[in-house]
Amino acid sequence: QVQLVESGGGLVQVGGSLRLSCAASGRTFSSYGMGWFRQAPGKEREFVAAFRGSGGITFYADSVKGRFTISRDSAKNTVYLQMNSLKPEDTAVYYCAVPQTTSWLVDLKARRTYDQWGQGTQVTVSS
Repeated sequence: QVQLVESGGGLVQVGGSLRLSCAASGRTFSSYGMGWFRQAPGKEREFVAAFRGSGGITFYADSVKGRFTISRDSAKNTVYLQMNSLKPEDTAVYYCAVPQTTSWLVDLKARRTYDQWGQGTQVTVSS
């Protein structure tokens, strides 16, 4: 059974930083990779960042490139999302997710790639 537990969300002022964590059990990030998505009120869930399990290639949405960094601690099977220079438009519930396959062919930016999701953590950026 796969379980993902996010933490680290909260309220921060514009320009501030937060670090989200996602601890996993039942599936190893080093094999499957992992993605972060977010969903703002009234909007679709959108891709934020991801990495491939083998090789660790990272991907970012254009809106967060240069501000957010995805990283992992393989020993803890935990993935982090460091968020800097936060903007009001970053306000959303953030979800971590694990792909359903270790295949290199999957599109890590697509929601359909993932079959296991965390419960989400709220990030609110105040102006």
